[in-house]
Amino acid sequence: MREYLVLKNFFIRHKWPYIIGAISLIMLDFVQAYIPRLMGNITDGLKNRTMPYDQLIKYVFTVLAMAIIIFVLRYFWRMGFMGTARWLEYEMRRDLFSHLLILSPDYYNHHKTGDLMAHATNDIQAVRMSIARGMTNLMDTIVLFTTSLIIVVKTINLKLALVGLIPGPFMFIIVVIFGRKIRERFRRVQEAFANMTDKAEENIMGIRVVKSYVQEKGEIKKFDKANMQNFEANMAMVRLSSIFGSSMQILSAISTVIVIIYGGTLVINKTITLGDFVAFNSYIGMLLGPLTSLGWVVNIFQRGSASMKRINTIMRTKPEIVDSPDVVDVKELKGDIKIQNLTFKYAEDLEPALKDINIEIKMGKTLAVVGRTGCGKSTLANLLLHLYKVPEGTIFIDGIDINKIPLKTLRENIGYVPQDTFLFSSTIKENIAFSPDDIPLEKIQYAAKLAGIHDEIMGFKDGYDTVLGERGVTLSGGQKQRTAIARAVLKNPNILILDDCLSAVDAQTEEQILRNLKEFMKNRTSIIISHRISAVKDADEIIVLDEGKIVQRGTHEELLATEGFYKELYKMQQLEENINTEE
Repeated sequence: MREYLVLKNFFIRHKWPYIIGAISLIMLDFVQAYIPRLMGNITDGLKNRTMPYDQLIKYVFTVLAMAIIIFVLRYFWRMGFMGTARWLEYEMRRDLFSHLLILSPDYYNHHKTGDLMAHATNDIQAVRMSIARGMTNLMDTIVLFTTSLIIVVKTINLKLALVGLIPGPFMFIIVVIFGRKIRERFRRVQEAFANMTDKAEENIMGIRVVKSYVQEKGEIKKFDKANMQNFEANMAMVRLSSIFGSSMQILSAISTVIVIIYGGTLVINKTITLGDFVAFNSYIGMLLGPLTSLGWVVNIFQRGSASMKRINTIMRTKPEIVDSPDVVDVKELKGDIKIQNLTFKYAEDLEPALKDINIEIKMGKTLAVVGRTGCGKSTLANLLLHLYKVPEGTIFIDGIDINKIPLKTLRENIGYVPQDTFLFSSTIKENIAFSPDDIPLEKIQYAAKLAGIHDEIMGFKDGYDTVLGERGVTLSGGQKQRTAIARAVLKNPNILILDDCLSAVDAQTEEQILRNLKEFMKNRTSIIISHRISAVKDADEIIVLDEGKIVQRGTHEELLATEGFYKELYKMQQLEENINTEE
């Protein structure tokens, strides 16, 4: 139960709905507990023919009045507990989503999307059920059992009550034995569901790869395996719950048999009246019902506890990248970048991704970075965005250590276009704007023109209101890249980072885009990462990375004058261009 302590503040803030709900539930139980006694009195009166007609009518109206009271009280306790539980579900899902957004990118390298989706759906729903149903049934069990027991002892027969409760201790033992097992089985169910969800999502997202490699049968087989694991986990849970529930029902039936035999004997011996016996049969249900319900309460609390633990594990995960205590109060960055003696590892047991990097980029200048795949180009861009921990005293912007620059300020002043372009399932206009602010269409169109995508957007039936498929699937690779460039341009940043974001367009289109961006980049610090010489040749400085180290640096002309990777890449691309021209 300690897993629920994190919800303390929620219960304090919503104490009044719970108080009203609890009072309504207690009053409801008192009313319900009186009904069997009332029915017993009616039975005795009718059996003995001692009840006048007006008394019978009075009882009838009393029962109707109690039904109305039960209706009203049930509404208030359901709104108090069930309604507030919906608020809990809303807040938990909002807080979980907000927390996921502040976690560092590295967290998502080690956690599957399907598992995180299961947390946001099934786990939160299980917690809501444990709070709504669990709390009400627990309170109902305690109040109804206590009230019924007092009425039975005082108005019917103490011995009959004790005899009827003989199975009670055995019920309690079963609850204790099964409680922990249910919690463990439910944890396995949630994990199996998360794995199945992850498999389904991967295949839906990668449907084109699956089809192009004709792997439908293979992927169906893999999904079927995950689906079967989910089925088996649920069946194991069903088997345990069935044994648990059946055991409680058997003990309840034994109690009923005992009551019929012993209670019937008491009626025959005239120790109690027939009305008392009728009332007691209802009360024994109220006495054993809560004990049977207690098993269900334990079941649902154990499920909720397992889910709450999984959610707490995420919520207690601290983001690796946060503002430092000695952060500088700066709102705007001009764009002077200095990198000195930077060596970076993704993990202690891995080789450095960058080694002894020294770069200086003055405001308004352009740096180009080229190199083989995996040489550290994108790592450099990620560190400038402070997406990973940056060693102290290695990267400075406007003379301020990047670790002392507020993350919000840093990222607001950088326009970044990654090589892995991501577009949302919304309109082209919303994808380019990507802001809660109402940005004029004219500004969006201007950014699209600079990115060389405006004419193609206008060629669509709905223009800028064209709704894209998931991850922008309705656009070509080049169109997606240019839409992402327009998004960065619209941001109007002082620092622009283009990370190999023109790889999906042809050389002619690339040249046009760079020509459009030249004026835009004039007074901004720009970093262009590319495999194409045509994209970097006009940069103020070009560096060549190899295995995380700078092996060449200079202007386009200087690098062509010396032997090395840059010159070899240039010759190879020139040869390709000549061949394409001849064709």
